[in-house]
Amino acid sequence: MAPAENPVHRPKVEVFDLAAMTNTDPKGFVRRVDEYRVEPWGLYMARSSDHAKFHYLESWLLPDLGLRASIFHFVAEHARDQDHYLDVGIFRSGETQWTSVDHYLDIVIRTGRDAELIDVDELFDARAAGLLTTAESTLAVDNAVRALDGLARNRYDLGAWLASVGMPISWR
Repeated sequence: MAPAENPVHRPKVEVFDLAAMTNTDPKGFVRRVDEYRVEPWGLYMARSSDHAKFHYLESWLLPDLGLRASIFHFVAEHARDQDHYLDVGIFRSGETQWTSVDHYLDIVIRTGRDAELIDVDELFDARAAGLLTTAESTLAVDNAVRALDGLARNRYDLGAWLASVGMPISWR
């Protein structure tokens, strides 16, 4: 059997340190955060980015939904046809620190038009490699399906769906 073209990676883990005003990405890079906002339903983060494709990132961690909702502020030459991006995973809150564990599935939202589930192959590969349990994989699928259903029922408007479940969000 030939080696996989894109070998499966371990679940990506991030740390959101409210006291230090930093965000540690899955590769261990620590970045300064401009704003954290804690609400009963989640954590908002806004920070600049040194990524080649986007210069700013805004995210909401929504533990009860198993989602991270983001807006990537792309540089012009890397603009994408998307308004919001959802990561499916486990999000844990703490007094001064939150953590996230990505469970591979993602949803691209084009407000008022559609939502696309992506990276299903990565979830299956991770499960097959033993990087996720059956229970974790099932939870990821359940959370993605719930999100897709909620988005569809709200005309693919992330803000409307979240407000309808008691999680009104706002962005910069």
